[in-house]
Amino acid sequence: MAPVTPRTAFPKVLIERDSDSEQSSSEEEEEKLDEEEEEEEVGVSTANEKTEKLELGSDANRKGKAPITISLKKVCKVCKKPGHEAGFKGAAYIDCPMKPCFLCKMPGHTTLTCPHRVSTEHGVVPAPRRKACKPLEYVFERQLRPSLPSIKPKYVIPDQVNCAVIRYHSRRITCLEFHPTKNNILLSGDKKGQLGVWDFGKVYEKVVYGNIHSCLVNNMRFNPTNDCMVYSASSDGTISCTDLETGISSSPLNLNPDGWQGPNTWKMLNGMDINSEKGLVLVADSFGFLHMVDIRSNNRSGDAILIHKKGKVVGIHCNPIQPDIFLTCGNDHFARIWDLRQIEAGSSLYDLKHTRVVNSAYFSPISGTKILTTSQDNRLRVWDSIFGNVDSPSREIVHSHDFNRHLTPFKAEWDPKDPSESLAVVGRYISENYNGAALHPIDFIDTSTGQLVAEVMDPNITTISPVNKLHPRDDILATGSSRSLFIWKPKEKSELVEEKDEQKIVVCGKAEKKRGKKNGNISDESDDEGFMSKSKKSKSKKTEWKLSRCTTKDNR
Repeated sequence: MAPVTPRTAFPKVLIERDSDSEQSSSEEEEEKLDEEEEEEEVGVSTANEKTEKLELGSDANRKGKAPITISLKKVCKVCKKPGHEAGFKGAAYIDCPMKPCFLCKMPGHTTLTCPHRVSTEHGVVPAPRRKACKPLEYVFERQLRPSLPSIKPKYVIPDQVNCAVIRYHSRRITCLEFHPTKNNILLSGDKKGQLGVWDFGKVYEKVVYGNIHSCLVNNMRFNPTNDCMVYSASSDGTISCTDLETGISSSPLNLNPDGWQGPNTWKMLNGMDINSEKGLVLVADSFGFLHMVDIRSNNRSGDAILIHKKGKVVGIHCNPIQPDIFLTCGNDHFARIWDLRQIEAGSSLYDLKHTRVVNSAYFSPISGTKILTTSQDNRLRVWDSIFGNVDSPSREIVHSHDFNRHLTPFKAEWDPKDPSESLAVVGRYISENYNGAALHPIDFIDTSTGQLVAEVMDPNITTISPVNKLHPRDDILATGSSRSLFIWKPKEKSELVEEKDEQKIVVCGKAEKKRGKKNGNISDESDDEGFMSKSKKSKSKKTEWKLSRCTTKDNR
């Protein structure tokens, strides 16, 4: 016989329901629930706060057990206190009364009334006024600055969707890169480790290589001597060199040869760039170390060097004029400038301090004298000259991008074609109400003044667009939003298949069936809910999404 164990009493359960919280879907269900409670002789007491308590297991007090309380009151997700709610409701963001403004991080007002939301240039910190002590500063201010061209005109901003591939990847897109010589080729990496090659001039020509990495692709760079080969860095701790024509890849660097040994030893590769003069791939891991790979031999070069003491290094960028000078940023709240010719632990030339994690840091694309950083404190910081005072930024621009959970981090990037080196593009996190739809625009910002030059949006794109890449030669913007890719062009250059009063997206290729949340990633599926809900609304209005080929002009 099985041993008889003493029967334990069921603990006391208290269900508290706020009077303002949502009740059941119909009054009949509420009445049935009340009748069942009366039949089961369940004690119901109403307090002054109009809460209902359901007591089960009267002998729980006799046993001396503490009751289990299940609360249905409103609880703030920010401060975890009851009585109020915070977060998005439609396109409006509701601030927690216990916290400062979510956008500018300053107390005294809410996000809805934040002055920075009305005008991006509000409160821009100007460059400090001081005497020019160096000859280079004097020459720059008196001779070079007046001759700088103005920012590119607004009419060449790519603000209209030209073509798209919906659900191109199986997981969310993490990075984009244009081909250095072929204008219509776009590379994309995703969270699953796949590498996509898409010819958006011939929209149907696309391929996805699924055997490159085992998890998230963080960065991609083309081989400067062979544009058919691309290097990619992944969170699986490997660098892959992939032939785009065959899909065959090799791994010149693997930081986890013994496989998974626990989170304290698993190394992930994030920031990566290529020094074209020395033929070196510079890549940094999640423990703050810099690694180098020789392009000619495809082997590791030298030992790892500690460049950031705390946390991972998320970005590396070599100066376009002097590649030996490179810029890094990481989770230690610093962006640092280094010289590859004399690099060792603690030998940085300058340390640019931030208040939170730095998502990205880039030199200006033409002269390499400016620096643009994106930090998690909702600030874009600009240094006008690396030869001047770098102790403090020339400007701080408030911009909404403080969110990267279940999202690819937002990164502001320069426009490589802007001669004034002032235009930058970055996605926006906080949604705005556009004719009743909650949309997340893509912002073009003049970094010299902080002014919002243009905000790019489409009513059919209701998901967030954190990954944006400007074409190095044409007026084209590529956007990775969830699992989909979009190509934007200026209105006069866009050739739509069919012109109607309502703005349409040209969807190319067959969309994959939506995976169940049991097998898929919850965050990625939530990114696509906007597409699903939008498609259902479009069916009700008898609006068709076109599956057709986009025709474009020949490359110049």
